[in-house]
Amino acid sequence: MKITILGTGTVGQTVAAKLRQLGYEVNLGTRNPEETSARTENNPMTGQSFVEWHKQYPEVKLKKNADAVKGADLIVNATQGGASISVLSAIGNYQLRGKVLLDLANPLDFSKGMPPTLSVCNTHSLAEQIQEKFPDLKVVKALNTMSASIMVNPSSINGVHTVFVSGNDAEAKKSVIDLLKSMGWDKKDIIDLGDISTARGTEMLLPVWLRLWGTLGHVNFNFHIQRN
Repeated sequence: MKITILGTGTVGQTVAAKLRQLGYEVNLGTRNPEETSARTENNPMTGQSFVEWHKQYPEVKLKKNADAVKGADLIVNATQGGASISVLSAIGNYQLRGKVLLDLANPLDFSKGMPPTLSVCNTHSLAEQIQEKFPDLKVVKALNTMSASIMVNPSSINGVHTVFVSGNDAEAKKSVIDLLKSMGWDKKDIIDLGDISTARGTEMLLPVWLRLWGTLGHVNFNFHIQRN
């Protein structure tokens, strides 16, 4: 399977590394590959520059966004939520038609500092905005309620914890769920919430998640749904 990840930050790098380790062919999309490949400043989350990271994973091909999605079986949106629509728009609906998009982004608004607020909530979601803007794209929301390290390695924290999935297309959701399983998620810990409108709920977990981060002082936690 060929997977393209849009976004070269902490989430994009973490997911790309994991998928490459699992044997997937991985492209990493960016607006300017030359500029990205020369990035030597340290990422504040990882303490590592992009140059250093890419030396560890040279098989991950860095391409312009539009080129990166060509031939992709699945696209992962790991861009900042405020930029997601513009990034996808620059690629174009024709290039995206019929593809599955695993949307990891959240509509966080940092304009008033920390903690950020949500730019869309209650009656709408970023995932729905993407689906409406690109009706031929099969959008699946998942993994947006946890840190990148837990996305790709759920066993890194103790106990049972949950990942949520939202989307309109059953086959697209199945392909994403299969990918989650390959990354270590147990079937019983994956909850399919329903259509793409249910992403409103998972995106609105972010204010809680952010405050937990502030209280706990780290991001090594996740939500667990206790059921009988």
